[in-house]
Amino acid sequence: MLTLDTQTFIAAAPKGLRAEAAGMSPAEFYDHYCGVTGPVRLSEFAAGHSNAERSATLEFPGHLRTVATTGSPVAALTSALYDEGYPVEILQFHQRRTAGGTATFVRCELDGKRGWGAAFADDGAESIVRAMISGINLLGS
Repeated sequence: MLTLDTQTFIAAAPKGLRAEAAGMSPAEFYDHYCGVTGPVRLSEFAAGHSNAERSATLEFPGHLRTVATTGSPVAALTSALYDEGYPVEILQFHQRRTAGGTATFVRCELDGKRGWGAAFADDGAESIVRAMISGINLLGS
């Protein structure tokens, strides 16, 4: 069972993000960087038969799209998002395993705007997907 300790999660963040978020409560940090809602949502995430196989079903306005990869989830998701009209660039990537799961932080650029997305999940690849979606939704709002 995945348990999110927000203090440990925030401590896992890169120095620049911790400085940017100084003064935020753990709940405010989570809401701002992780709890962002927007036009892109993760409907389903599944691991395949081998450790490298992953698939994510994304919800876009009006349709679903499944992204499957045996390699980098960053590359596969970036390509799929670009195809859907979200030309995101990953400027910084930081991932850290904690006692409770994997924390991922991505600094993204979309349409000239820059910001961080963050996520916490049991699976490192799922954490990446969730962080990228949070970043897209934060920048797209």
